[in-house]
Amino acid sequence: MIELGAGPPLVFVHGLIERWTHWLEQLTAFASNHRVIAMDLPGFGNSPMPNERISIPLYARTLEQLLEHLEISAAAFAGHSMGGFACAQLAINCPQCVERLVLVSPAGLSTYANRRNLRLVAQMRRFKRIVNAYHARVSAHAGLYARHPRLRLLEPTTHIVARHSNRLPAPLVAELVRGLGAPGFIEGMEANFNYDYRHRLKELACPTLIVWGERDRVVSAKDANVYEQLIPNARKVILKDTGHLPMIERPAAFNALLEEFLSE
Repeated sequence: MIELGAGPPLVFVHGLIERWTHWLEQLTAFASNHRVIAMDLPGFGNSPMPNERISIPLYARTLEQLLEHLEISAAAFAGHSMGGFACAQLAINCPQCVERLVLVSPAGLSTYANRRNLRLVAQMRRFKRIVNAYHARVSAHAGLYARHPRLRLLEPTTHIVARHSNRLPAPLVAELVRGLGAPGFIEGMEANFNYDYRHRLKELACPTLIVWGERDRVVSAKDANVYEQLIPNARKVILKDTGHLPMIERPAAFNALLEEFLSE
């Protein structure tokens, strides 16, 4: 976990194959007038695997426990992909915990019970030893993949998540590649696909900003419309020529949106 600055608390929650470092552009920008906090979800980064099976409700409880540990009664939350899914679940479970909510390309709608995704998880579980060995090998050479554009082509992760992967800073590419080796990767992926909360989104009471990349190839940008319709007091912003990582691909535009939303 990292904690910087002072002021109204603002918590950033990462997605799959990520860790707290994927919010560096936001942490440095908002630490001047916020108490910014970012942590690694169980099974990712420096957080160990939990004793119970990874799930979206588990992530939500972890975020609530984080607030209790830091003695914070309520905060603004920004969550990306799986992290947005978890933040929305937290806002449903504990409305008083979340003052404002920013959902960045969140999973949870079209990802639920998607047959192709479920087949992929089943195959990864079946060949878990081989998958883990491959991911460990790639993760161990993350820096090398990140520094050399031609080597990046051999590892498709960044090309899937970003619209223009060649424009991503090498350190962030390395972090994405390392994320494949996280012990919670397969269970985290499965958690995105087997939990349905669509019927509960109407319970979200806090102001909600939905930010999506127009060219997202991980979670369809069409979901932004559905989220906006299902969540009361929500509005969406679609960033053009952007993939699944708006906060990294368009940090200036994303930070401006976040600053405006937090100041409303």
